[in-house]
Amino acid sequence: MTKEEIEGKEPAPPGWRILAHDTLYSQGDPSDPTEKEFIWNNRTFRCPPNTHWKPGVKTGGMQKLANAKRLMLVGNTLRYKRYLDDYPVFEIDNIWNDTATSGFGRKKEYVVETNTKVLQRCLLMTTDPGDLVLDPTCGSGTTAYVAEQWGRRWIVTDTSRIALNITKSRLLTASFPYYRLYDQETCDIRLGFRYKKVPHITLGSIANDEPPGEEVLYDKPEEDKKRLRVAGPFTVETLQNYEPISPQELARQREDSEELAGFEDLVFEHLKSAGVKTGDKAENAVFVRIDRMASTNLHAEGFYGTAEGDRKAYIYVGPKFGTVSKRAVNEAVKECRQKGDAQWLLILGFSFESGIQELTKNLGLFTVSIVRMHDDLMQEGLLKKDKKAASFVTIGEPDIRLTKNKDGTATVEIAGLDIYDPIKDVVKSRDVNDIAYWMLDDQYDGSNFVAKQVFFCGGDKDEFDDWKKKLGNLSLLATKKRAEQLLKIEIDDEAFARIYGHVSHPFKIMKDQKIAVRVISQFGEETTKIL
Repeated sequence: MTKEEIEGKEPAPPGWRILAHDTLYSQGDPSDPTEKEFIWNNRTFRCPPNTHWKPGVKTGGMQKLANAKRLMLVGNTLRYKRYLDDYPVFEIDNIWNDTATSGFGRKKEYVVETNTKVLQRCLLMTTDPGDLVLDPTCGSGTTAYVAEQWGRRWIVTDTSRIALNITKSRLLTASFPYYRLYDQETCDIRLGFRYKKVPHITLGSIANDEPPGEEVLYDKPEEDKKRLRVAGPFTVETLQNYEPISPQELARQREDSEELAGFEDLVFEHLKSAGVKTGDKAENAVFVRIDRMASTNLHAEGFYGTAEGDRKAYIYVGPKFGTVSKRAVNEAVKECRQKGDAQWLLILGFSFESGIQELTKNLGLFTVSIVRMHDDLMQEGLLKKDKKAASFVTIGEPDIRLTKNKDGTATVEIAGLDIYDPIKDVVKSRDVNDIAYWMLDDQYDGSNFVAKQVFFCGGDKDEFDDWKKKLGNLSLLATKKRAEQLLKIEIDDEAFARIYGHVSHPFKIMKDQKIAVRVISQFGEETTKIL
């Protein structure tokens, strides 16, 4: 064989079979001396001292090998032909040379990200289809991705919203091979897939006229090339701190912790370099000066530039490891109203008590904005070198219209997002085409959001204007075309129309009913409004 044929870069010539020769001897002298001799091609071969023919002579094993053309001469020694396709696989031991970092088929999201082949091998060794896999630090979601591919259920968690969004995006845009199920009738995945099998032909099976064994390759299921599989249904749950730190406790922490003071310095530094994203990609509210305040409810005062000169804002910084409470916001609003010399109150936090967006409003003299701080600020090693990167994004309030029908049902329409623009001192309504997707829970219990309806949006503004005027469905068709190109399949028009748009499907109206609408903006920020 040439070097290229050995490495598999070129196929072997037609009709060739790759083989190696192996010994026919076993240790120990036979009890019958005639067992040491065997005649092949009119030539007598004898075993070396203290050995005997492994297949046996009198039992006919050696002759069966000869009849099967499995004997060959190497010098003056009779040897056994072992073909590569007799057993074309090998068992995996504890040295995994094939999982090196160079095996990555895509760009890493994290420095410490694990190769998918490592996760695949661990998962195939320890679980069966239908089993549940848990990864408490999911990172970029490799465990969820591999588990989804191999028919395992999964739960992954992380403290970083960045990690969860990467995982969510990776799964929503992934496509997987369709493996044939062993149970074709009820499609019970717990019974496994139809796996590829390979023969296990041995010297003993030939010599003893035994049928060859088979090995099941559990990492090579049979694939249906005519089908394409995408991720099954999954939910993204948020577990927040339901006992927010009180203003008094936060004040005590501020006095006792030098680390917290250093964290606030970092926050103020980014407010002066990156500013606050206000919903318009072209406009940031960048602070030219920030001064600390000796107050429990307001932590700093800052000045930001506008076309009419500098304006003043008060800043409340939420806890580094905790949730901003409604009570803390109300206290900050009271103190800001007493001072009466600022146009803007910023409530900064990593997480917020449920329903806190309802406090985002214009109070006449000033406007209150809830501002999400990116988790990068908590991890110095994750901070981007670009100090102008968006670390603060205002969370707008969805503009929602509820329509009650005569048949006892209702529908919800998303009209946009209302976001305060401090530079122009106006509340700007962001267009619906800036919404990535939105969800509806028509039986909200006050704490657990369950998505009953999900709709995808996004598109070109001109296309949306035509769509809203009922002049055409260009936006819907463009989004559908992108989905078909991604999935490499044709999508039913009626089915796609049901998950696209800004008006919900009708739902029943009940007594004492709460309706929650969750909107995800172009920045990936989530905001919930309760009706």
